[in-house]
Amino acid sequence: MTDEKTWLGHPRGLFVLFFVEMWERFSYYGMRALLIFYLVKHWLYADAEASIIYGAYTALVYITPVVGGYLADRYLGQRKAVQFGAVMLTIGHFLMIFEGDGGRNGPAINIFWLALAFIIVGVGFLKANISVIVGQLYPRTDLRRDPAYTIFYMGINLGGALGPIIAGYLGETYGWSYGFGAAGVGMLLGLIAFVRGRPLLLGKGEPPAPQRLAAPVAGIKLEWLIYLFGFVMVGICWWLVQNQAVVGSLLGVSGAILIGFILFTAVFKLPSVDRDRILAALFLMIMSIVFWALFEQAGSSINLFTDRRVDRHLFGAEVPASVFQSINSIYIILLAPVFAVLWTWLGRRNLEPSAPAKFGLALIQLGAGFLVLVAGVLSAGPGQLTPVIFIFLLYLLHTTGELCLSPVGLSAMNRLSPLHLASLIMGTWFFSTAAGQFAAGLIAAAIGSEGAGPERVTEVYSSAGWTAVAVGVAVIVIAPLIKRLMHLDKLSDHVVDD
Repeated sequence: MTDEKTWLGHPRGLFVLFFVEMWERFSYYGMRALLIFYLVKHWLYADAEASIIYGAYTALVYITPVVGGYLADRYLGQRKAVQFGAVMLTIGHFLMIFEGDGGRNGPAINIFWLALAFIIVGVGFLKANISVIVGQLYPRTDLRRDPAYTIFYMGINLGGALGPIIAGYLGETYGWSYGFGAAGVGMLLGLIAFVRGRPLLLGKGEPPAPQRLAAPVAGIKLEWLIYLFGFVMVGICWWLVQNQAVVGSLLGVSGAILIGFILFTAVFKLPSVDRDRILAALFLMIMSIVFWALFEQAGSSINLFTDRRVDRHLFGAEVPASVFQSINSIYIILLAPVFAVLWTWLGRRNLEPSAPAKFGLALIQLGAGFLVLVAGVLSAGPGQLTPVIFIFLLYLLHTTGELCLSPVGLSAMNRLSPLHLASLIMGTWFFSTAAGQFAAGLIAAAIGSEGAGPERVTEVYSSAGWTAVAVGVAVIVIAPLIKRLMHLDKLSDHVVDD
């Protein structure tokens, strides 16, 4: 065994991946912070139309990693998949620079759709696979694994914080192409770092069968056929993002088939304990759809609300609305360690809430965030701008809710899945996130539907807030039942041979 060179006690490859993921999230969230404004102010879509496009785009971003992950596991290996995804993302972000004149009848609108398609497919190849490489840098029993993912998670949120601040500010202050160009430069830096940092990855994430990848299929190397398929996916996504109703139908039909298959397997093919755990996992997935459908108003309706109805003056200067999209990531950086310590402290005293109870708490905090914002609107009075403090409070409550649900859900899926269904259950978890993203677009469209006045926002947010609180309370009430379905007392470690 060769001596491993480390930095801060971790393989140096971890910090290559940290840097790449930081710039990828910088570019993604920087572009996303501007997207709803770009649709409304540049392409002149109505709020409802723009919200549906936004929802379809973000839903597709969460669906394509299933394909990218499968191709990496089976053929490409994670390193080649990440590199290909980074190339696609760089192309997509730089294509966003071409604004045209804003007229939807000109050719520039097709470049815009193409840019979104490249970004969707790029995320599909990069997002899940780069996380896998992080784990591959460590033996399964290495105590540094959890701290490594914590470091990596900080890279995600550092990029998520800086992207809206820099790209959002440039885009709204100097012009769209400056903001999107900044996102493109960030992704290019990430790509360069990944290519140059390859030796530090210690050979991890390479193809499972290099000889098969190099073998010709119909006269073309299999590897190049996979890359060609990636460009075919771009064409499919280019069409889908323009036909949002089809995305909704695909989510509905494929979701029904997926859940039907899982239920059939659980009821007829699994022992009773595994069946109960699958039912508990499905319950958590349904709750996650509710959560993300409301939480993801941040990039669409809340972004528009911040732009139009919030006093955005801070320290004597007016802050562009897109910059406020960084608040969630900043809160996560500050609060994630606090929550990790809190759960550990409560766990040692047998006071830690169960996973279902944490989901209930997440929904209550999510609803409280909307109700706080509504209170801010009402306190300002008719026709007056809402004080900016209420936007900070909304994001604070939404972030604490996210910290009760997102990492807890990932852990729960891992614990509840039978070994031979682990990938399917995890894929279904991310599919539920995609469904929540699309539902978020529908809710935002209802807020911005034709003829809706300012009072429509407070009406919908009030309903969303009370509904989330009520559902959260109901989840806490039935949490003991769901916990019993999880059979935590019968969990045992899987033994996996290398």
